[in-house]
Amino acid sequence: MRNITVDVLAQAPVSQHEVEIVERKGVGHPDSICDAIMEQVSIKLSQEYRKQFHRILHHNIDKAFLVAGQAQVQLGGGRVTEPMRLIFGDRATAEYGGHHIPIDRIAIDTAKEWIRNNLRFVDPEVHVTYDVQIKPGAEELRTSVEGETPLANDTSAAVGYAPLTPTEQVVLDVEQELNSREFKNVFPEVGEDIKVMGFRRGDELHLTTAVAFVDRFIDSEGTYFRRKAALEDAMRDFLRLRRGFAKTHVYLNTLDRPGRGLGGMYLSVTGTSAEGGDSGQVGRGNKVNGVIALNRPMGTEAAAGKNPVSHVGKIYTILTHKAANRIYHEVPGILEVYVWMLSQIGKPIDQPKVTAAQVMLKRHARRSIVERRAREILDDELINIKQLVEDLADGRYRVC
Repeated sequence: MRNITVDVLAQAPVSQHEVEIVERKGVGHPDSICDAIMEQVSIKLSQEYRKQFHRILHHNIDKAFLVAGQAQVQLGGGRVTEPMRLIFGDRATAEYGGHHIPIDRIAIDTAKEWIRNNLRFVDPEVHVTYDVQIKPGAEELRTSVEGETPLANDTSAAVGYAPLTPTEQVVLDVEQELNSREFKNVFPEVGEDIKVMGFRRGDELHLTTAVAFVDRFIDSEGTYFRRKAALEDAMRDFLRLRRGFAKTHVYLNTLDRPGRGLGGMYLSVTGTSAEGGDSGQVGRGNKVNGVIALNRPMGTEAAAGKNPVSHVGKIYTILTHKAANRIYHEVPGILEVYVWMLSQIGKPIDQPKVTAAQVMLKRHARRSIVERRAREILDDELINIKQLVEDLADGRYRVC
């Protein structure tokens, strides 16, 4: 018997709140870079462990710091004068059964591959240096991944919800549109470091967006502001296709000031502020559903890089959102749902200390049916948690 509860909340869903604030950091934001690379390192390590030992060994690669470098921005194209420094931290099994796992090589090769695939103007051999500080884990934690059902290697809580509000969805969509391959073909000067902040008051949406323009495509101040105006128009055209808002307002690079030369334009050499303006850290980026929603409850765990077998900070963070989406789509009469899970270190991952759903119902929803079906779905998700573990190890779920 699992400790599962379902509670009905008598409150308005977030989409009906008067004020809503939602943030999305793009793929080239320093925090997003750290999250994405460390998650890929975990996936590559899991593949190597499976290849050598037919099982995933203990690791947690969820600590990283991207130290900003220095760059000399210049109209027509500048240069990086001091490389960024990526520091890999935390724990991984490097020796098992007399065999060695090349942790440092896997970490660095994975980072370089990710940079080549996602940051068009960052040369991973020139613009970044690498410092691997990944050490062996504690013996007691290393055993948590063993056994038919792994044991939770931490006591932590997670919360997920469904559905996304229109504001959350549009903030996510705008960043993904600006960073899409098709959009870059039209606006090659738009760097990967994009931040979208959505603010909704009533039915009016305000989007403040920061976009790092790549300087090699900008030959003058006039060109910059013409391309910026064209980008604003493209964003407005994109937003016209999105329903649910009476008015939308677009604000782009609001620190810009014409007449100030390089001091009045948001330019970069590589398309990311990590070249000289901002450092990055795991866990400060988007949540696993792709946004940072200030109106929602949020856990403190960074899912990126944690091992997919026993670290409930990753497993439950994904699982709560997955279960919430199932409940919302499969159970009639629900306006909004939250799912909470609390682990207890040393207990089987399919036996949380508590699993709870909080639902907001439509007027004619049958409470008894909603409660029963929600419990069944939560129980089913926990029964099938081993499949989720396999999917996480294969990188089938977004974590940032």
